[in-house]
Amino acid sequence: METLKGKRVAVLGGAGFLGSHLVDELLARGAQVVCVDSFLTGARRNVAHLAGRPGFSLLEADITEGLAIDGPLDHVLDFASPASPIDYAKLPIETLRVGSRGTEHALELARAKGARFLLASTSEVYGDPLEHPQREEYFGNVNPIGPRSCYDEAKRFAEALTMAYHRARGVDVRLVRIFNTYGPRMRLDDGRVVPAFVSQVLRGESFTVFGDGKQTRSFCYVKDEVRGILALLLSDYGLPVNVGNPAEMTILAFAEAVRRAARALGLPGAEVPVVHRPFPENDPKQRRPDITKAKQLLGWEPEVSLDDGLRETLAWFRANG
Repeated sequence: METLKGKRVAVLGGAGFLGSHLVDELLARGAQVVCVDSFLTGARRNVAHLAGRPGFSLLEADITEGLAIDGPLDHVLDFASPASPIDYAKLPIETLRVGSRGTEHALELARAKGARFLLASTSEVYGDPLEHPQREEYFGNVNPIGPRSCYDEAKRFAEALTMAYHRARGVDVRLVRIFNTYGPRMRLDDGRVVPAFVSQVLRGESFTVFGDGKQTRSFCYVKDEVRGILALLLSDYGLPVNVGNPAEMTILAFAEAVRRAARALGLPGAEVPVVHRPFPENDPKQRRPDITKAKQLLGWEPEVSLDDGLRETLAWFRANG
């Protein structure tokens, strides 16, 4: 069975929330890691604990300007993109550029090194889905000129480019479609519902719920997400695979789950009320992955309960600020 021990892996966007957890797990499995980040949305603090660790190196670089890494590489993992509504609203051109030019530079690096390439895609390729739950075969319902299009279409293009490099240039590729993921090291100001609710309960502020709160999401703890991503990387399957938690819930029910976790930790903000705000344009009404492929091909499914994951997340932010 293929392992990561002794492999040299480049993680692009490795100082981001999810990228930094991947770096940790790769090192734990015996890989050498080159963490590449421009720090546009990533944070040095996410990898500061790895400074001086054998097998770890940090390269500050903007992959849209080109990408050169000395020495051999076995895998290139592309997680380099703004990934929150606040970020890509502020950085729409940068988001499109990293999904297009940046992805091409990453694929060229993988081709030159003979490395396997893994693209971090997203459930946003399904848009505001008309199919529920979403299977990998679903083509999506995306507004190509809407306020979220810079991210949605950047990732759709990145998937197309990845498959073109596979078919035309023989690059060995993997594509993971990531659904809502949460855990320590999230940016509390990134605009997504998990960090928003976590920051609000820690500050004792009202939960901000858009619309009536009956829209649905599913939430996967970061340890489970990383385990699924690496299972796909080490598999022999080269088409998109959903990796997320199929346990769907309304936003109002999620607010109550955050309250439960806060009560368990004795946080004073556990009883904050809900305040409703207008529903954002093109925000999906429902989102839930069909993970049949992940179960059958990778032997993967989530293991961490929402209550456990939220308690760990809140405890981490209480301790780390």
